[in-house]
Amino acid sequence: MLNKFIKRGHRKVPKSDANEAAYAGHRSSGSNVTVNHASRTTVASSVANAQQQGGGVGAGAGGPAPTPAAIAAAIPGSSGVVEFLPYFKDVPSADRQTLFIRKLNICCLQFDFSDTLKMIREKETKRQTLIELVEFIQSGSGKINEACQEELVKMVSVNIFRCLPPASHENTGSENIDPEEEEPYLEPSWTHLQLVYELLLRYIVSSDTDTKIAKRYIDHSFVLKILDLFESEDPREREYLKTILHRIYGKFMVHRPFIRKAINNIFYRFIFETERHSGISELLEILGSIINGFALPMKEEHKLFLVRALIPLHKPKSISMYHQQLTYCITQFVEKDYKLADTVIRGLLKYWPLTNCQKEVLFLGELEEVLEATQYSEFQRCTGPLFRQIGRCLNSSHFQVAERALFLWNNDHIVGLIAQNRRAVLPIIFEALERNIQGHWNQAVHGLSGNVRKMFLEMDSELFEECQRQYQDKEDQAVGLEEQRELTWKRLEEMAGIEVEEVEDDDDVDDCVNDDESDGDVDVDMVN
Repeated sequence: MLNKFIKRGHRKVPKSDANEAAYAGHRSSGSNVTVNHASRTTVASSVANAQQQGGGVGAGAGGPAPTPAAIAAAIPGSSGVVEFLPYFKDVPSADRQTLFIRKLNICCLQFDFSDTLKMIREKETKRQTLIELVEFIQSGSGKINEACQEELVKMVSVNIFRCLPPASHENTGSENIDPEEEEPYLEPSWTHLQLVYELLLRYIVSSDTDTKIAKRYIDHSFVLKILDLFESEDPREREYLKTILHRIYGKFMVHRPFIRKAINNIFYRFIFETERHSGISELLEILGSIINGFALPMKEEHKLFLVRALIPLHKPKSISMYHQQLTYCITQFVEKDYKLADTVIRGLLKYWPLTNCQKEVLFLGELEEVLEATQYSEFQRCTGPLFRQIGRCLNSSHFQVAERALFLWNNDHIVGLIAQNRRAVLPIIFEALERNIQGHWNQAVHGLSGNVRKMFLEMDSELFEECQRQYQDKEDQAVGLEEQRELTWKRLEEMAGIEVEEVEDDDDVDDCVNDDESDGDVDVDMVN
């Protein structure tokens, strides 16, 4: 049945067009796509002959567009004869594996998408062929043999593993551009790439895919190249990569430690070297699902990952791009093992921003989620440093920071933890609350501080009065010190004034002496 091809007349096309579409130099283990029925040649020799003779390398090089009844195939060859491949449904089941490989070879053709008017028919041919391959895998018509799996992975590799264009900050040479303000780069060949990614995804999730065979081709090298593609600025591509890597992690258990280690290395390079990476949020989404599946008791390896990679991810300036996903991963660790709460909170305090108010608001939101999963024993261990930082936030001149810190008292679980440990908490933050009530410029912060103050009064009136008395004593002492300081300065000024007067008197005496001496000289001269 495969020999029932419709032959079309050949036509020579310019070499520039012929060179645009080139096969990756590999040979399929099944039958190669042929040019003439009289001979079979390798893909590499076909391309060489086409370049030497200037033959057309593309489908539809001189005829009508492909019809729904058949998929057109642009076959390089010495004679430029174009042949068509039928649909899978039009051939017997025994011949479908061979046809599958031949269609994969067609999809290895690469095109220049910078010019949308070039080789339109050939691009459409490849797109239609990719659609049919996706449908064939998705339909579950039968297990594809090992040779087909090898060629499938090769075809996918040829299409997706490529040099990514330079990032926008590399083009402009400016490192100060906010990643949130950058326009995302959209891959011009996405019409083909999307189908290639869809084909790979369907292959991985298919129940007909034998993992023992597939892991020979979906190996460590393949996984590393997939991870490299997370640098792509196209969000559509990163979304596919996220799903595919997650499926690989789930299906290929042998790759799991390797994938975690490779993601660690990406994070280390991002944190300590570049602080530029487009796919951190997608990688954290994958890790969130992985962390959720960690067995208890948690391995030491996973705890080290938290301390060495996840917590330091709070350091980069671009944290707002991935903070939501990072918070989810952090809280998953605390929910899995409550003893990690103290480690996480101290880690947050270590990287707490000093001058970036928007980043502080993010940290306070994350802190609330962590505290919500914290138990009293761990809360008690970090009360001192934690509420000293919260007290500084309460007195922030940026109203959003102060307001967000006061919102912590809207959480019932956190209020319960504070109530149990109020004798340690209230003395630390009482002064901050009083200062807000007495002099914060924002009315909302003023009102919220009053509510929190009232909450502590109702919680423990004796403790509140004691803290108020200590605060008043401290204020009185501060006033006394200020008065003493002013008196000291006044005395210094008076002493300085007396010295100035003495110096002026001495100067007057000297002037009088000088005047007398000069008058004496005049008199002597007059006498003479």
